[in-house]
Amino acid sequence: MAGVVQTMTTGFRLDLGPLKEPLGFIRVLEWVFSIFAFATTGGYSGSTSVKVKCDGQLEDTFPAHFQYPFRLASSPFNFPTCNQTNPNQFLVLSGDFSSSAEFFVCVGVFAFIYCTVTLVLYLGYQHLYRDSTRGPIVDLFVTGAFAFLWLVSSSAWGKALTDIKFATNPDHLVNVIDTCKTLKVCEVGQWPAMGRLNASVIFGFLNLILWGGNCWFIYKETPFHKPTSPPVNVEEGAGHS
Repeated sequence: MAGVVQTMTTGFRLDLGPLKEPLGFIRVLEWVFSIFAFATTGGYSGSTSVKVKCDGQLEDTFPAHFQYPFRLASSPFNFPTCNQTNPNQFLVLSGDFSSSAEFFVCVGVFAFIYCTVTLVLYLGYQHLYRDSTRGPIVDLFVTGAFAFLWLVSSSAWGKALTDIKFATNPDHLVNVIDTCKTLKVCEVGQWPAMGRLNASVIFGFLNLILWGGNCWFIYKETPFHKPTSPPVNVEEGAGHS
């Protein structure tokens, strides 16, 4: 009988009430924006291109493709030399930005998993969460750690994205490819679509704001914020005696 009572008091109890409070509502926002952050980065693929018109030939466009995790040098592309004896050459884009991209995506995925776990805790085990002193304290420290990770990963990924834009800029390619520099037969082609990657950096810093701000609401659930019991009035106690 005692085991049944204990199960009833510690078991799953669905309560959507925390979603109306900042603690639960902000966690849902963190869950959504974490998905947006890693989904807009992982799986990305794009291309840049240069137009070439050698003497006596029609103008043609030569694309260079790149994708997540942005090891640009791992994707060679064919480019003309405008030379009859050796008409083609293989070129590569410069740069390896995989560490920043993968770190950003990793933070997003782990943040999503943590949000999922804590939402189950908030909505199904709220009575255990608030009756325990350890739960809110652990939640506070983990949330603060994720806020720091979002700061570091978003800053690193923002810097890497700036370098990716420069490395894939068609204007830059026209200025560094030997055929284009020496023969002046190249024109800027298609610019890579970077809107999705720009959005990923924005989502990263939005996550920083959400996770950092949520620390305050979690802090209010910890014993650190609870008011201490008022001191006993010694004189009043002596008068009654």
